[in-house]
Amino acid sequence: MTRQEFNIFSEKVRAKLLVVAGKTGMAETSAEDIVQEALVTLWRLSEEGYPIRDAEGLAVRITRNLAAARFRRQKLKLTELTEMEGGEEATSRTDAGDRKMIRERLYGSLTATQRKYLELRNELGLSLDEIAETTGRPKSSIKTSISTARKQMLEQLKKEL
Repeated sequence: MTRQEFNIFSEKVRAKLLVVAGKTGMAETSAEDIVQEALVTLWRLSEEGYPIRDAEGLAVRITRNLAAARFRRQKLKLTELTEMEGGEEATSRTDAGDRKMIRERLYGSLTATQRKYLELRNELGLSLDEIAETTGRPKSSIKTSISTARKQMLEQLKKEL
């Protein structure tokens, strides 16, 4: 998909994606952010050469998953704020930062393909079938790659501890 084709596509589908993002009760600005993030993800997949058979369907799926993830994070954040007292919030933030740094370091030890599959699976919440459809790779190959990546990360983490 060329940049011009993508621009035309994104203009055509933006209103639909805003409706999908808005169904989670997000504010208008948050829904717009989600749509932008979904379109960036779709463009990135296109740029990386993944065959996209149904761009609109994939865009809707990505938007739905991003909106749900953001809704869960906001709900969790509100719950944490009401339950925490004093220094517990700072500890929670520090722990979250530590987990993020560890994840980035572990992801850095993987191949680009393994990272991409893990991102699609864990961060976007796509199923193996959806990843296979998006990438054009066999489901068994994707499953093996994700499993191998997880084992590598676990072994590296065990070595560090």
